[in-house]
Amino acid sequence: MLPQETIRKKRDGETLSAEEIAGFVSGITSGAVSEGQIAALAMAIIFKNMNRDEAIALTMAMRDSGEVLDWSHLDGPVLDKHSTGGVGDNVSLMLAPAIAACGGYVPMISGRGLGHTGGTLDKFDAIPGYQTQPDNELFSKVVKDVGCAIIGQTGDLAPADKRFYAIRDVTATVESVPLITASILSKKLAAGLQGLVLDVKCGSGAFMPSLERARELAESLVEVANGAGLKTTALLTDMNEPLASAAGNALEMRNAVEFLTGEHVDSRLFDVTVALGGEMLASGGLAQNTDAGRTKMAEAFQSGAAMEILGRMVAGLGGPVDFMENHHKYLKPATVIRPVFADTEGSIVAVDARSVGLGVVALGGGRTRPQDKIDHSVGYSDLVAIGDAVDSEQPLAMIHASSEEKAEAAAKIIRSAYKIGHALDVVDKPIIFERVAP
Repeated sequence: MLPQETIRKKRDGETLSAEEIAGFVSGITSGAVSEGQIAALAMAIIFKNMNRDEAIALTMAMRDSGEVLDWSHLDGPVLDKHSTGGVGDNVSLMLAPAIAACGGYVPMISGRGLGHTGGTLDKFDAIPGYQTQPDNELFSKVVKDVGCAIIGQTGDLAPADKRFYAIRDVTATVESVPLITASILSKKLAAGLQGLVLDVKCGSGAFMPSLERARELAESLVEVANGAGLKTTALLTDMNEPLASAAGNALEMRNAVEFLTGEHVDSRLFDVTVALGGEMLASGGLAQNTDAGRTKMAEAFQSGAAMEILGRMVAGLGGPVDFMENHHKYLKPATVIRPVFADTEGSIVAVDARSVGLGVVALGGGRTRPQDKIDHSVGYSDLVAIGDAVDSEQPLAMIHASSEEKAEAAAKIIRSAYKIGHALDVVDKPIIFERVAP
């Protein structure tokens, strides 16, 4: 069938067959389908949706567009985690080495920034020499020797998704449950996993701002993944404020190093990382249950084992061998670094986390087009959290910018993103809303 006929059928609300979906995906991979046609189908799906069978067919077709990895030679469970995207979400940087320290293997295929959210791959690009696109031989070697490796999609792993993902980013077609489901799971299925936990974000900085929409996505992911034979659970977590106290690629990498060394640990970030790790360890049989898994995760951080493994992973993939000890030397600082203060004193009662993420993009730390190059040094650090007090001495954040002009624009964004009131107006919210299992 012609690509335009597949687009027409979905535009008119008809159900696509597995064969039609596979044919279109084949065209994405080969280049026979144009960017305009991909964008048109994505927009048709945004408006007309896909049923569960269509989502499964799309997921499997994108998985089968390239190689599926085999880890049968490893002596432990092959596990992974995926976040649906947030602001200041650098969980993977601590989670993968902690799981490896507990006996699991984590071949993590990550993505770049999407919309207002940061990408794990962009954070690693801030490290000189680090290979985010190694060949499969090096990827496999580091996973086996170190226990984890965080890389981007190679040309052989779900190549159809790689092209689809980049086009969705710049055509306002991100917020579709079946498209998100297929994009996430095609990569995870191609990675040859035995267990997966999903961090489905909910709130002002998430693609799914409401709990209902986040639950819909989590249920779709869990049902499609388990239907494809991959043991999967999901946690619905809060994204009504940045998860870490940093937002920006090199800044979030620095935040992760400080977390692992114990120099500075954001409490909300710790809670989410440990909870996700507990799910993974229980799924892989490395802990009796999720509570025991959380305990093992905390021990991996406190003992320094996770810190040591991240250093080995960075070195194994071409980064500096002394990165953990000398990260300040390797993570390029921004030209302008200065505080931004609130216009009034009081306590932080709410945050528009999406605006914070867009502020990073405006500084040059994200993309508005797939081919855009990003400035890894820019963003925000020392972000205050809901409940914190601000005044003439306590800033909302530190701005890291390439110029005074961009710093001033970023200051306006951050001031508008934070709502200031009285301490009595602060409402405590759980960091983990729900757990979704098959």
